[in-house]
Amino acid sequence: MCKFLFRISLITLLCGYSLFGFSQKSNDPTNYVNPLIDTHKSRWFYFSSASRPFGMVNLSPDTWVKGSWNSGYLYDSLHVRCFSHIHAWQMSGIPVMPAVGEFKGHLGMESYKSAFSHDDENISPGYHRIYLKDYNIRAELTSTTRAGFHRYEYPKDVDKDVIFDVGAFLGHSAMDSAKVEKVSEYEIAGYSIMAATGRRPKPTYVYFVARFDQPISTFGAWEKGVLKEGEVQQIYGKEVGAFVRFDKQQSNTLKMKVAISYTSTEQARLNMDTELAHWNFDTVVKASKDEWNNYLGRIKVKGGTEKQKVKFYTDLWHALLGRRIVSDVDGKYCDMTGDKPVIRQIALDNEGLPLHKQYNFDALWGSHWTLNVLWSMVYPEVMNDFCSSMVEMYEHGGLIPRGPSGGNYTYVMIGDPASCFFATAYNKGIRNYNIEKAYEGLRKNAFVGGIRDRAGYEHRKNAEGGGMNFYVEKGYVPEGIKGPGGHKNGAAMTLEYSYQDWCLGQLALSLNKTKDYDFFSTRSGNYKNLWNQQSQFIHPKNMDGAWIDDFAPIGKGFNMKGFVESNSAIYTNFVPHDLKGLITLFGGEERYTQYVDSCFIKAQGNKFITDHGKHAESWVDYENQPSTQMAHLFNHSGAPWLSQKWVREVKETTFGDVSPYGGYNGDEDQGQMGALGVLMAMGLFQMDGGASISSQYEITSPVFDKIEISLNQDYYSGKRFVISTKNNSSENLYIQSAKLNGKDWVKYYFFHNEFAKGGKLELVLGSNPNKNWGFK
Repeated sequence: MCKFLFRISLITLLCGYSLFGFSQKSNDPTNYVNPLIDTHKSRWFYFSSASRPFGMVNLSPDTWVKGSWNSGYLYDSLHVRCFSHIHAWQMSGIPVMPAVGEFKGHLGMESYKSAFSHDDENISPGYHRIYLKDYNIRAELTSTTRAGFHRYEYPKDVDKDVIFDVGAFLGHSAMDSAKVEKVSEYEIAGYSIMAATGRRPKPTYVYFVARFDQPISTFGAWEKGVLKEGEVQQIYGKEVGAFVRFDKQQSNTLKMKVAISYTSTEQARLNMDTELAHWNFDTVVKASKDEWNNYLGRIKVKGGTEKQKVKFYTDLWHALLGRRIVSDVDGKYCDMTGDKPVIRQIALDNEGLPLHKQYNFDALWGSHWTLNVLWSMVYPEVMNDFCSSMVEMYEHGGLIPRGPSGGNYTYVMIGDPASCFFATAYNKGIRNYNIEKAYEGLRKNAFVGGIRDRAGYEHRKNAEGGGMNFYVEKGYVPEGIKGPGGHKNGAAMTLEYSYQDWCLGQLALSLNKTKDYDFFSTRSGNYKNLWNQQSQFIHPKNMDGAWIDDFAPIGKGFNMKGFVESNSAIYTNFVPHDLKGLITLFGGEERYTQYVDSCFIKAQGNKFITDHGKHAESWVDYENQPSTQMAHLFNHSGAPWLSQKWVREVKETTFGDVSPYGGYNGDEDQGQMGALGVLMAMGLFQMDGGASISSQYEITSPVFDKIEISLNQDYYSGKRFVISTKNNSSENLYIQSAKLNGKDWVKYYFFHNEFAKGGKLELVLGSNPNKNWGFK
């Protein structure tokens, strides 16, 4: 590690972040993205180098292939085991590997893996080049949205193999079975069936078509480690795989296109023919870079350090990467919410194009402080697409989802975070979907039998692990709920349901559903039923209404009783919709400010995080979602200068690393921590997630001299919103004065309608807090 850090420091001094694609000669945002940040300890879906924004194909080298955690591409690994095409929430598939010499494909990845070195790598958004030392093969990878594109340079004058280990264990699960057939001398096709997991409850098909720019000289296959003898045209069953061989007389440079679909091989072929009809590899690399520059370039920054720019655009890249398209180019997708798979068709526009895409994604749990805010500001069309996708799933499956995978519900985490997502979208004018259907589904989720009742992967019918019967009858969810599923933590559910009720009330108000607004607004005060005036914390209750014994605000292990992956010290602050009410319970602004400030002081020694899996143990924990608003709380307690201070310190200390050994602290979580980093760097936040009918942005000090946000004029009337700073530095982090559109501005917030019209926020910064600015 020391050798690595010395090497990076030397390269940085000589030529910028060139190892990671950064060049001081170009201001393209992609040149600042460093895909290797925090890759030493990765989740399966974290690293996707050859991928488009939200791409169905997420092509990259896999150095370890078993498990949802610590898998995929791991920086300190010594070997590449395959190049696989799907790195998604609970989904994986289509691993391939080029090879020469003695054939070992049937013996498994541990036999045919190859050593590699980072010295021979080149990685940027949409592209990955790597050298396989054991085979003397240079491999290059790029992609369209639904097709991977490979270019392999083999040694000369040797037979050249490509292994399709489609029946092997990959990522989250084994494969129930697989099939590969030779279609023509240039094409093979098949499928893998991903076995069910504890989260994705049903086996799931992924189909593929692979096409080569040279004729296949040999097609072979194996089953359960034994090669098939004689001429083979296809193979199917459990633990099967295949390979194609090109003889030594053929060119040593091979191109291969691999398109996928979750509906059929015919649809995979359509995806390929539509998106990748040619063989120009470099053209696809350029197109991918251009697409990423278009997305990333909607936010332009000036000033700051090169390191801060690298982290900013890498954060933004992750916010647009982790959640995956699952619908085909013509809008077909696989609906797995019923007893059998059903291939459905998204409605088409007047030009015959799908009105939206379908998505596969981990829970939106916690996204109200991250993705909801960023996407609604900069990528409203993305947010609209996700809303449409969830409405589509509701119309066929009966529930607005919490974290769909494989066309089915996973019931990951708790509550109904979609209520916050839709409220933010609609109240910011993002409305190109069936809002009445959406509201119908969201309202259903807010009562007994809705998705709130399915806590922590609870798949059984008539689930009640989420405790909605208690929430409705008692005004809180107690501890001690029995049955399958996880995260049956009543205090956390009570707090999150209260906030989600408020969000639903704000949406109801916009829709002129005043009775629902009154009902949900009243119910959003249920968090108060768990406030213990004596301990001054949210305190879980037993079934009989008594406070649980042995209560402590923090402790040891994964979580404290009553709290999801957290503790009371953190979750007590989970009242984003009514901080005024919470502050009153604390005894006023001064006492609340002192409490939150003391939490940060205590957590400074551990960089405001705790190790993953030990979320009970810290007063502040930016490693996980329940804590991600804490530095911004002071804006609401009469001490905005402390938000300016702690946001800057968390941004630098917790999220500032750009090496493979830090930056996201082990769990970036499909764009959530990336989005948070972007918001912190821009100095904007929304405590209520932007769900209010009068949505407002709260101001802290940006790390850059100038930030220019291009607005999507299909949704917002303005062209751009600009934030500029004077005297900005690591020491000058306190706001001295502000102007909004040329007028003196003394509030710590401004409204979304000001943002949507376009404008300019000017901040003067200094080294000492101005306690008169933003105070009232």
